[in-house]
Amino acid sequence: MPTKLPLAFFQRSDVLTIARELLGKHLYTHIDGVITAGRIVETEAYRHEGDHSLTLHLQRKRHQAQGLHVPGGYAYIYTVYNRHALFNIACHDAQHPDAVLIRAIEPLLGLDEMLQRRGLAQPARALTAGPGVLTQALGITPVLSGEAVTGPHIWFEDHGEAVAAADIVASTRVGLAYAGAEAAGLPWRFRLAGSKWTSPAK
Repeated sequence: MPTKLPLAFFQRSDVLTIARELLGKHLYTHIDGVITAGRIVETEAYRHEGDHSLTLHLQRKRHQAQGLHVPGGYAYIYTVYNRHALFNIACHDAQHPDAVLIRAIEPLLGLDEMLQRRGLAQPARALTAGPGVLTQALGITPVLSGEAVTGPHIWFEDHGEAVAAADIVASTRVGLAYAGAEAAGLPWRFRLAGSKWTSPAK
């Protein structure tokens, strides 16, 4: 029987564990009366300590990034390139602004609505394989930033899938060259091995 992930799941102190354990969980949205959902196949972790990319983000988006100084379990959504909304979940607590970025899902529910939102004729990797396109498919926008990820608009479910450590591919995160070699080299991008729905390797 599926169970909804509580806020406590995201309020643990180890954001890397949270990012890994989200693999195989199901992400749901209820937007404009339509429910869509997918199985999470790729995440990225961002930590307030030892991660210059997050330090820079907190500095550059000082006002907006207050959305990370909250208890874990709240949506943190912002736009890049004036186009793509990125869906993160604030983790840990208000004094430790960690986050997990949802990078890709395997679409499962509400496919017709997802295709319409993305302007696609049939399911393909481009539907939800990437943080900017999955938000479009699921109807997630910055308007939802600050909402709890326990519903009514966004929530996560555990459907009983056990993901073995051997089935998780850890690699460097995407697009962080600006943060320096140390941050860019951290292996904090996690993917389900063999999934055709993960975003392209870089």
